[in-house]
Amino acid sequence: MRRSLSIIFLFFYTTICGQNVTLSGVVLEASSNETLIGVTIAIPELFAGVITNEYGFYSISLPYGTYDVQVSYVGYQTIIRTIVFDENKKIKFQLEVDVAQLNEVILKESIERNSIRKPQMSVNGFTASSIKKIPVILGEADVLKSLLLLPGVTSAGEGASGFNVRGGAADQNLILLDEAIVFNSSHLFGFFSVFNPDVIKDVKLYKGGIPAKYGGRISSVLDIYQKEGNSKKFKLKGGIGLVSTRVLLEGPLEKDKGAFLFGGRASYAHLFLALTGNENKAYFYDLNIKLNYTINDNNSVYLSGYLGKDLFAISTNFIADYGNSVANFRWNHLFTDQLFSNLSIIYSDYYYGLEFDLVGFKWDSGISNFNIKYDFKHYLSSQLKLNYGLNNIYYKFNPGEINPSRKNSGIERGKLINKFANEFSAYIDIEQNLTDRVSLQYGIRWSNFTRLGQDQLNRYEGNNAITFNTGFQLYEEAVPVGFVSYNRSDVIDFI
Repeated sequence: MRRSLSIIFLFFYTTICGQNVTLSGVVLEASSNETLIGVTIAIPELFAGVITNEYGFYSISLPYGTYDVQVSYVGYQTIIRTIVFDENKKIKFQLEVDVAQLNEVILKESIERNSIRKPQMSVNGFTASSIKKIPVILGEADVLKSLLLLPGVTSAGEGASGFNVRGGAADQNLILLDEAIVFNSSHLFGFFSVFNPDVIKDVKLYKGGIPAKYGGRISSVLDIYQKEGNSKKFKLKGGIGLVSTRVLLEGPLEKDKGAFLFGGRASYAHLFLALTGNENKAYFYDLNIKLNYTINDNNSVYLSGYLGKDLFAISTNFIADYGNSVANFRWNHLFTDQLFSNLSIIYSDYYYGLEFDLVGFKWDSGISNFNIKYDFKHYLSSQLKLNYGLNNIYYKFNPGEINPSRKNSGIERGKLINKFANEFSAYIDIEQNLTDRVSLQYGIRWSNFTRLGQDQLNRYEGNNAITFNTGFQLYEEAVPVGFVSYNRSDVIDFI
């Protein structure tokens, strides 16, 4: 049966692609070799085209012949090149920034062009340059504040973190930074986001019609990619604002082959408070780093990381600190001109700590995960593209640990038992052009979430952790009748 399916697929593939040649490659910014996302590569004579993926890669199959290839991207000069397609070709396009001088500009359409030829619904995209042009509070450009201008997106409220999409809660949004999960997206309890606009390259918010490669949330997906760094020359820039100061350093590891990027941002209001003798503190900082290296035409590697922390203190009586840290190693490999793959190994962690000196305790909690994902993009033809892959996430939950903060504290040490889980998923997503005017996007995702063994789990009579008090007509916590311990690899099939 499996052999028969393979023969059918091979016949299908040969029928579609057998009479074509393939044009593939990457699109870069000429001044920095930064890959560009969402660039349009069009062949007007054939009414065919493709856009670059998250790593600037494109692939399109065309009949034999000579055609004009048009490469265009908002804010960059369009390239039109005549190419003879007599064999498979790999071409690297480099786009120059459009610096035309205009006396006046009359806006007749939105600068953030939406592709009406691609079957995407409720998807909004931003670039870092457009985010910085949006008026914001205290002069600080902010990714999340920019999203609030979109229809269906509202603030989570004053002093609250995150954002709501079409009535969903803030924790129902999947937020990704270079494919790593970010559990808390805000600094200073929601006033600013953790994303430094200087290091951001591309932002996409999916509010509906979410592709099958995303999972785990039901409201929206915010997918953010960092810049890769300038592989041509060193650049240093920074700025001082009313709230924070920032710096960005980027340059080549090896010219035209590898680059590094380092970005830092920190607030400094607490320094001025200390000069006045005020012991209260409220500050944040974040660090971004990214390294990339092109091994050859078929292999590239990336290493990116983020570290951020917030601290809010009222003298020494009340201290709250929290922060995110993520690290991601990625390997891009090109199997053929039509098959692109990306392997990612990701670690993500969120920590929350609280110290209340008046009572005399410290509280720590957090969540971390280890994520391995392997994604493929298969450009079967100009009419058919497949996206498919596997993903496995291992979770560790620290519900909380309390410790006395001083010797005369009345608090005793206590810890809620760590919990563990594993989530496996597989997906396939298909983009198909039926005609010049009709295109479809459809797919399926399968997920399996399992709760893994923990050191100690209470057992209750009838497996009910609550009981009903008939006298008071109230539900109460049940008394454990014992406990059971599991190995970490065991799967708990009851709660």
